[in-house]
Amino acid sequence: MTGFFITFEGGDGSGKSTQARLLAVGLEAAGHTVRLTREPGGTPLAGAMRALLLHSTASLEALAHVDLVPGDELTEPMLPLTEALLLSAARAQHVARIREWMDTGVIVISDRFADATLAYQGYGRGYDLDTLRTLERIATGGLRPGLTLLLDVPVEEGQRRKRAGHEEGEELNRLDIETQAFHQRVRDGYLALAREEPTRWITFDATDAPGALAEQIWRVVSARLGG
Repeated sequence: MTGFFITFEGGDGSGKSTQARLLAVGLEAAGHTVRLTREPGGTPLAGAMRALLLHSTASLEALAHVDLVPGDELTEPMLPLTEALLLSAARAQHVARIREWMDTGVIVISDRFADATLAYQGYGRGYDLDTLRTLERIATGGLRPGLTLLLDVPVEEGQRRKRAGHEEGEELNRLDIETQAFHQRVRDGYLALAREEPTRWITFDATDAPGALAEQIWRVVSARLGG
């Protein structure tokens, strides 16, 4: 028995995490066994790498507090290559877990996967796409989603949502606070990736109301799973 792998992609503030949760709940109610996961993360080791990637200064401070790193240089900038390699290392751990789940017939839903690295580190940072694709092949061992749902939102709206969430207590990470130009490149990159593989990617207007968007996603996923 083989499961099915669905990924959600989109820029910051697109609402993909909310929609991933809603889809998981709906599929479980329909009788499916579902695993909801995320990247970077998905396993304890990958989660530790997520902390370094998204909250590097806080992570270094915590490690320095228990004498695991020197405490005299806690704001070291992360190189694009380091970022890409850490993401790939976390992904390798995650993929092993995803394969275990899928081998038992589980539907795996991941909030981001390898396409996010192409969008953020490739199009956003300007790192070489061919190099990133090589890292992807190594880290995933060829595992690819059967369906990728892109929630597209204008950068201005995504940033407005992130600011509103921050005012309500949500923490911003080091990618959230990148420039508007960076986030525009990420959005453009996602749209380019979707155009390259129209069979795997389905793009949604993420400015729609969450309930209406969830219904659109449900119809697409139900059709792909055969009703």
